[in-house]
Amino acid sequence: MSDPYIQELFAERIGGNQYGKSTAIYKFEKIKRAKKAAIAAKPDIELIDMGVGEPDEMAFPIVVDTLQAEAAKAENRGYADNGGESFKEAAAKYMAEVFDVKDIDPETEVVHSIGSKTALSMIPACFINHGDYVLMTVPGYPVLGTHAKYLGGKVYNMKLEADNDFLPNLEEVPDDVLRKAKIMVLNYPNNPTGASATLEFFGKVIEFAKKNNLIILQDAAYASLIFEGKPLSIFQVPGAKDVAIELHSLSKSYNMTGWRIGFVVGNPLIVQAYADMKDNSDSGQFLAIQKAGVTALENPQITVQIAEKYSRRMDLLIKALTSNGFTVSKPKGSFFLYVPAPRTATLAGVSTEFATGEDFSQWLITNELISTVPWDDCGNFVRFSVTFSAQGETIEVEIVEEIAQRLKKYEFTFLS
Repeated sequence: MSDPYIQELFAERIGGNQYGKSTAIYKFEKIKRAKKAAIAAKPDIELIDMGVGEPDEMAFPIVVDTLQAEAAKAENRGYADNGGESFKEAAAKYMAEVFDVKDIDPETEVVHSIGSKTALSMIPACFINHGDYVLMTVPGYPVLGTHAKYLGGKVYNMKLEADNDFLPNLEEVPDDVLRKAKIMVLNYPNNPTGASATLEFFGKVIEFAKKNNLIILQDAAYASLIFEGKPLSIFQVPGAKDVAIELHSLSKSYNMTGWRIGFVVGNPLIVQAYADMKDNSDSGQFLAIQKAGVTALENPQITVQIAEKYSRRMDLLIKALTSNGFTVSKPKGSFFLYVPAPRTATLAGVSTEFATGEDFSQWLITNELISTVPWDDCGNFVRFSVTFSAQGETIEVEIVEEIAQRLKKYEFTFLS
């Protein structure tokens, strides 16, 4: 069928009249296709999916029970808009209890979001004009940068590399970029590297932001999923609220992926701008979900239990990988293990070379039915997630031991 006139109407931001004609395949689609082909080719071998970036269990019963009860109440049937006062108050109390940040005003410094993704997509519209820059860490979650480019903005990528503990080198940002930059986006604990920030680093970021007239957005989706120490918030640094907001999500920390509930907290003027943009973009999350979120936030021990599970699985996975020649260290938080991809794998004298992390990831699916996510932005890595499906500790051990056995037959070599 020839292109209808609709083909000529698409906006340039999504490809213009070439929209839908690209033959490029996004890496997650490549993974999906490789898994399907591997299962068909080797139906007797169970796929071990270490690529899933979401919890493997349901929300805790106390949270589900609250949703069921609140959904039946007539008082919760209407539009929430930017309301849900109980959720805002619970978020402020959560910041105080979990992060020891006790000066959050729930009225002016908290607004709920329908998950972090919607907030990340709306905030550029509050600040970005044509030609403005956002500073993004790479590898990372690109949503805010994508929407900044939709508005005619530009993205400067700050590399996350092992020799700097996967923290961006602020001094490498060019002066001509800084003069046009408005927003710096951080994400710690980090996806995909699993790296954690420090208060010292956050302090440098705040100083840098004030010097260069920047807004800081710290995506704190994994902030409370930690394996040691206490959870960090950028607001533990004096003066952070002058320039910063944090995005918190209940998806990862409370097994509430799909519920789409989180909150934006921090500088009241930025929070208000987001709330105004949100007013024109959505009508708020269902109040029953917000009230279930209140129950979650009032029970932070839930996150502690979840983190203990991920820590246990992380220890098992690290042991399995190191026993097969991989060099990995345990992150301080999140549920991701960021692993340098090998250069070769040899079996019975036959070697396979991997030029990229994606090469290794595809080979690992095809040959051993182990699924990971490749990242080749700054070196060649694959990301393992410890959110693989397993009911109970015994099954966890069995799955990770199976990974070790499947890798054991190969001799891997790595860049020194």
